[in-house]
Amino acid sequence: MNLVSLESFLDNTSFLILFITMLLYWGGAAFPALSYLPAAGTVGVAIANLCMAALLGARWLEAGYFPISNLYESLFFLAWGVTAVHLIAESMSRSRLVGTVTTPVAMGITAFAALSLPVEMQASAPLVPALKSNWLMMHVSVMMISYSALMVGSLLAIAFLIVTRGQNIELKGSSVGTGSYRLHRGESVSQPVSAITESGVSRTAVLATPIIADLPSLSPQLLTLADTLDNISYRVIGLGFPLLTIGIIAGAVWANEAWGSYWSWDPKETWAFITWLVFAAYLHSRITRGWQGRKPAILAASGFVVVWVCYLGVNLLGKGLHSYGWFF
Repeated sequence: MNLVSLESFLDNTSFLILFITMLLYWGGAAFPALSYLPAAGTVGVAIANLCMAALLGARWLEAGYFPISNLYESLFFLAWGVTAVHLIAESMSRSRLVGTVTTPVAMGITAFAALSLPVEMQASAPLVPALKSNWLMMHVSVMMISYSALMVGSLLAIAFLIVTRGQNIELKGSSVGTGSYRLHRGESVSQPVSAITESGVSRTAVLATPIIADLPSLSPQLLTLADTLDNISYRVIGLGFPLLTIGIIAGAVWANEAWGSYWSWDPKETWAFITWLVFAAYLHSRITRGWQGRKPAILAASGFVVVWVCYLGVNLLGKGLHSYGWFF
């Protein structure tokens, strides 16, 4: 079997495995008693991840350069990144429900790359002069991994909104995993606690605790799941954002080397900056303003659309310096 045939086999196999894996995760969500279904899904994601890694490796050997220079290669690199981040998030959360939202996206990406792209767009081609640089691997790979992490984090935020049915639930301290809940309108109840100081004088401290009576009509299991999704979404986005920052900086240095300017407001550069602003606002709201629950989840969910516009939309809607090897 030559490398081209091997690549064709691996891309179709990746799609098939992810399709089956998606069904396994959905079956596990519909029938929680069948715990072996999502467990099998985790194995399937790991196998698909290895298949895509093998595909990219074979492509590297065939073309002689890092396989991320056209749409077909970048789509599979993105799908590989999504499955890798999925496995990390699943191990962090210890919840198999992560796969119910991540596997459909990974499967859709591989389906588009393997089944929808014309054959000529799937074939490897010599690099254009501007891409013949050591910055290709540094800039593009870091950007793609950041996209993967930000997409997974955004998907988990969307799952949080679905689980909580859009209710304005605030998860107090969920960023550090304390896991207590309250409504946004809820007030604190003061509880006096007596303590004896070293001088023997009795003093009373007041501790604030959330009002349990104000909890929405969600089961404890759903509240625990919501806390987990919110926590892992925050952590995964916290991983993707610095990678996005590094990728943008590396791209600016490469642009100066290739075109003599660090920043030219090319459509891809502009949307990369917009993506950075959206997730910077999300992290700012979480870290400095102490937002939890629905408000930052909506902001993170909007980031999913922004990432796709940055990654693919600008190549469909406009022509710029980043368009070679894609659609124009």
